[in-house]
Amino acid sequence: MKALVFERSLPRFAAARVAGTLAPGGGARVGPLRLTDVDPPELPGPGWKRVRPRLAGICGSDLATVDGQSSRYFEPIVSFPFVPGHEVVGELDDGTRVVVQPTLTCAARGVEPVCAQCASGNTNRCERTAFGHLEPGLQTGYCADTGGGWSLSLVAHESQLYAVPDGMSDETAVMVEPAACGVHAALLTAASEFAVIGAGTLGLCTIAALRTLTTPHVLIAAAKHPAQKQLARELGADIVVEPDGLARAVRRAVPGTMVAGGQLTSGVDAVFDCVGSESSLAQALEVVAPGGTIVLLGMPGRVSVDLTSLWHREVSVRGAYTYTNDDFAKAFDLVQDARLERLVSGLYLLDRWKEAIEHAADAGRRGAVKIAFDLRNERGLS
Repeated sequence: MKALVFERSLPRFAAARVAGTLAPGGGARVGPLRLTDVDPPELPGPGWKRVRPRLAGICGSDLATVDGQSSRYFEPIVSFPFVPGHEVVGELDDGTRVVVQPTLTCAARGVEPVCAQCASGNTNRCERTAFGHLEPGLQTGYCADTGGGWSLSLVAHESQLYAVPDGMSDETAVMVEPAACGVHAALLTAASEFAVIGAGTLGLCTIAALRTLTTPHVLIAAAKHPAQKQLARELGADIVVEPDGLARAVRRAVPGTMVAGGQLTSGVDAVFDCVGSESSLAQALEVVAPGGTIVLLGMPGRVSVDLTSLWHREVSVRGAYTYTNDDFAKAFDLVQDARLERLVSGLYLLDRWKEAIEHAADAGRRGAVKIAFDLRNERGLS
């Protein structure tokens, strides 16, 4: 079958890092990712199903991998060669459409007894991502045994499969996984004053989740591009500003906030960093209130940031990795209620994979949000 395969190659990874630095998405042309024919993955055991992807999204972590920017932290919990793609709506052998919940937990790995995190329902914190009867892999799309969405076939455990409701389009369903990330982040804090940094897929899903699942007193979004600004407003942001204007907007929105040097004396209760860069984390520290919380959705990797204000103002920083099963279920309602299918901006055949990745890497500037592979046409489906 046809698949995009990411192989272990240090020289190509290094070349991708250089190319991705020069032009986002440039790693696709020189890196370890290639389109080839491979055998479909085998079913690992009982409870596993074959899934034939219909749509498969390209996300920020995929782009970081393709451009050689991913952290070496992941090396022990990823197995090669792997087929990327974890934002997947597909169909089973009987024609049932499903969304794949990609985290490979104890249930999928056949680990008994399950770890304490899985037992408590926090399956996103599973302690067994490198154990069990599967090769290491934190998610479908990073595991050699499961395959991934950038192909014509993958395998998934029944615990990972959620039936797509009748009447829900593939374009809506492919947004469930990123929407679940937004749901998870939104429910991590009981705050009422919010700022969201970044208005790509994660940022917009987080804005929609905050507006739908919480009761914001004020919701401020920092967005770079015109299309992102418009969508941020439509999805529920009260105030939308350029990134450079975030501190000024927070100062105006939060009574009693003043400026001491380059630091606000107060700020919003919670900041959601959906970029994960050195500058976005520094900005989050600038606008969060003393005692407030910064939630990291963007994958930060190695950054160098002055953390003095974190210490002085007793700010909490916490990660928001994927979601629980309950978050994932809530995302089905969110994608329909907020009409998140409108974020799907471009569909590509696998043969146009380099073009697709470059489009995804430059989506904001080009007025796009979510770019995905359309595997329906690869198999003559509609």
